[in-house]
Amino acid sequence: MILIKRYIILIISILSFVVLEAQSGAVRFIPPMDHTIELSGNFMEPRNDHFHSGLDIRTQGREGLPVKAVADGWVSRIKISPWGYGKAVYIDHPDGHTSVYGHLQVLQGPVAKACSEVQYRQQDFSIDHTPEKGAIPVKQGEVIALSGNTGGSGGPHLHFELRRTSDQHALDPEALGIRVGDKVKPEVIGVRLYPLTDTSRVGPYPGKALGFPTEGADGRFTLKGAAVPQAYGTVGLALHVIDRYDGMAAKCGVRRIELVVDSVPAFTIRFDEIDFNTTRFCNAHVDHALFKAHKMEYHRCYKQPNDKLRIYGNEEAQGRITLAPGEQRHVLFRAIDSNGNVSELSFTMKGATPDEAAGWMPAVPEGALFRYDTENVLSEEGVTLTLPALTLYDDAYVHYMRKPSPSRAYAPLHVLHEPLIPLQTSGQVRIATPDLPSDLGRKALVVRVDDAGKTSAVGGSTYANGTVTAQIRSFGAYTVMVDTVPPSITNVDLKADMTGRTRFTFKVADDLSGVEKYKATIDGQWVLMEYEPKTKSLIHTFDTHSKGSGSRTFRLEVTDERGNTARYEQVFRH
Repeated sequence: MILIKRYIILIISILSFVVLEAQSGAVRFIPPMDHTIELSGNFMEPRNDHFHSGLDIRTQGREGLPVKAVADGWVSRIKISPWGYGKAVYIDHPDGHTSVYGHLQVLQGPVAKACSEVQYRQQDFSIDHTPEKGAIPVKQGEVIALSGNTGGSGGPHLHFELRRTSDQHALDPEALGIRVGDKVKPEVIGVRLYPLTDTSRVGPYPGKALGFPTEGADGRFTLKGAAVPQAYGTVGLALHVIDRYDGMAAKCGVRRIELVVDSVPAFTIRFDEIDFNTTRFCNAHVDHALFKAHKMEYHRCYKQPNDKLRIYGNEEAQGRITLAPGEQRHVLFRAIDSNGNVSELSFTMKGATPDEAAGWMPAVPEGALFRYDTENVLSEEGVTLTLPALTLYDDAYVHYMRKPSPSRAYAPLHVLHEPLIPLQTSGQVRIATPDLPSDLGRKALVVRVDDAGKTSAVGGSTYANGTVTAQIRSFGAYTVMVDTVPPSITNVDLKADMTGRTRFTFKVADDLSGVEKYKATIDGQWVLMEYEPKTKSLIHTFDTHSKGSGSRTFRLEVTDERGNTARYEQVFRH
């Protein structure tokens, strides 16, 4: 009897544990691919205009590797686009998480069938489909797709995310059980100082360096040559730090940064989750100019005035460090990666005298002072730039330069401030075109010109009363050009006899405004062609909607953003 009672108690204990595990939402996620996980990017490392929202899993430079559901669930979204995540599948799981799989080559099974049905129903390659809950169930380990290189991918890999389903905030997959070998401590590379008031000054960096470089290894770092940074007044610091995984060369991000001044916590950064509504404030968090120009990841350990990220601690100092003349302050940085490896940087700062600070006077700024919290207007001959309030991250002196018209342009080249200074929201630019014939107005568009002379069109430009208007999201050099030339269409391998062949490819390109839309038909019926901008390719794979025999007529129509259209027609046998 006693033995039976103990057995019952044991069973109840096990069941209680299972219930508690279910109530806590715990789930075991398996890796989304079979091979050992190697990363080319990790969670919340800084990227252009955003934090990276997942893990970039290497696929050995190949496409076509099986991608598996990491847990039981149901497909909640299928998003197909030439841009961004390319071909992507979202799976909701009962525990309240959503897994995301991006840059896929081809979908598999019921997921592929559902995708194709929607594409043909909407007659569009690009779709954003949300199936009914439970309509497409998946089991843990089920192959849902093959890995690829679609969308904004820079090479074959799988982009993998885990999100909280309720608000779609991205979470660290490593914190949720996706293991990656890592005993490597973060690498602390440098420190920068920034004046935070009008009267603050910071001393020069050694030689031609862009910060104070460090020395050290295995988690213990100091400033090179025992340097002692000097400053006057109130300043903030930024830390250049990266992380790597075992046996992997890729530079990745850390998960936490702590700043301690004179043994008192002064600022903390926690890279725990991403709100996609605020991820662009990454441009406020890092030193954007150094990130873009030199690929340096300097994390500001203080907040710029217009920084809405919720990744910072509540320390009283908020990273503001005030140095009186002759005062010494001890600084300690800690950087912790996703696997708990810790590195520290320790150094001393010294307060400068007013006479010393006077020798560091910055150059007199050019241009007009733009306040970050008000609307600002730059108006010069032939151009007006309007920036709404909270477009800038901090106050800035914005300058203007006028250069001669580039070839093919109908306006001078208006240089609007510095392209490395980021904008959070779009501003409006209006460029006068007095020499533009009115009948070409609908073909005119604002064009950005980089330092190498390369042009990139600004979509959505409008013409009225001799002026072309567009929304821009970066400073730089702008002018107006006209696009009257249709896109080019080049047949790669559609032959007169397609017997036994499964697909064909066309190349499409546009010299200015860019391909806006396209339509392909066989015998008058719409057929799916997949658009890959990186290779400028349109690809059709024969399917149930396009299979047939005998003489067939293929037609392709491609239109650019200014409404210029090219057409192609060919008869073939299949």
